[in-house]
Amino acid sequence: LLVVAADDGLMPQTREHLAIVELLGIRRALVALTKIDRVEPQRVQQVRTQVEHLLASGPLARSPIFPLSSSTGEGVEALREALGGLAGEVRERSREGYFRLAVDRAFSVAGSGIVVTGTAFSGQVAVGDELLLGNAGRPVRVRGLHAQNRPAQQAWAGQRVALNIAGERLALEQIQRGDWLLQAALHAPTTRVDIDFRLLPDELRDFTHWTPVHLHLGTQDVTGRLALLEGEQLEPGHRAFAQLVLNAPIQALHGDRLVLRDQSAQRTLGGGRVLDGAAPARNRRTPARLAQLQALRQESLEEALPTLLGAAENGLDPQRRVQSFNRPREHWRLPEEVVEVQTRLGPRLFAGERWFALVEQLLAGLRRFHEELPDELGPDRDRLRRYALPQLERPVFIALLDAALAGGDVHSSGPWLHLPGHEVRLSDSEEQLRARLWPLLEAGRYDPPWVRDLARELRQDEAVMRNLLRKLARLGQLQQVVRDLFYPEATLRQLAEIAV
Repeated sequence: LLVVAADDGLMPQTREHLAIVELLGIRRALVALTKIDRVEPQRVQQVRTQVEHLLASGPLARSPIFPLSSSTGEGVEALREALGGLAGEVRERSREGYFRLAVDRAFSVAGSGIVVTGTAFSGQVAVGDELLLGNAGRPVRVRGLHAQNRPAQQAWAGQRVALNIAGERLALEQIQRGDWLLQAALHAPTTRVDIDFRLLPDELRDFTHWTPVHLHLGTQDVTGRLALLEGEQLEPGHRAFAQLVLNAPIQALHGDRLVLRDQSAQRTLGGGRVLDGAAPARNRRTPARLAQLQALRQESLEEALPTLLGAAENGLDPQRRVQSFNRPREHWRLPEEVVEVQTRLGPRLFAGERWFALVEQLLAGLRRFHEELPDELGPDRDRLRRYALPQLERPVFIALLDAALAGGDVHSSGPWLHLPGHEVRLSDSEEQLRARLWPLLEAGRYDPPWVRDLARELRQDEAVMRNLLRKLARLGQLQQVVRDLFYPEATLRQLAEIAV
């Protein structure tokens, strides 16, 4: 409801409030042209024309205008009927997703304790629910609630809600306007937020990269700086990707509307929508990152997923997207070709094509290892990761390797990994030398000879002897205890039986 007084006409704050309404994504309005009893009809018509001209270029063009007077009652009933009609057309917010409420007030009630009030942004809450309060994530329990100023057992998105909460050592002074009361799945304080930023068209100068700003989101009011991601300046009326770097943590989800004011909070600069509440500090201007942000401009998770999956080198963490989109996993509609992989850090999602490409890279890397080092049975797990896929996080690589082992594409011999059919063979000369040294190792039993002793006894170069013993260790016939000391496998088994 846009209110304009007929005697004052359009004021600077009217234009600013209208700009904020548009930044918040409000697309329907009624205009109340008040105090018509104080002016001549010509003045009413003049102000009406001014309002129509002001709205003409925006989403609220052709909004109904109701001239009225609270003193005489003229036009009041017509406005009331129009408001009632619009209220009946407004769709109820979806109750899907986790509960979150922006706290605007907190006070103490005798006999009940602490009460917080605010607007429920999403989900639903019931008496007895456990929630987290503020950036610290203090656990609280809902003891009672009012929805739309009436006692209730439940409340949901879109309603004004008062919650009577209790928590261990919870004090009124610990609760501030701007805190969020939300379910644990959504708790993710952040100081970096990527946004789709629009600079208001009536700004007098270009917006400059790294300008100090005042952020308003929900009931939060935080200072910080705005980094432009597509250049050093932005012209009035234009939009661009940008990153907010804040002086204090906030809670922000994909699609949240925000308003930015200047450093002194005297003038509205612009605003926009949150794209990513867990924005990266590095590589934020790369083409790959900008492509992700372009995908995140979409309203739904499903529309953004193909691009996000394609850019996720280590897979997409579904829990992060559950939090950022406030979409529980049971409501996701994934493409059939998406592969879900279990890692030690939790599940990861890969585009099917990307996952199979990683398997091929793993096998190609192992094949290259065999070609370059034919005398080795194969690398161990960490060496293979460094050799074939160093860009993968270790838990993701282990999941990939486990899948290759389970599918028979890779075999293991002890800690050594190799392709099926690959084995280390001794040359004829190595077989002859092995036949000569083996009795010496067995004779030494629990104190076998060192490399230098074997080399001296058999009149061989130490390097040749050492390389052969290492080769036998890779074949599983020996175990290397220290650099130049090797035990036959059977001897170690005897020692183990004695120890047990």
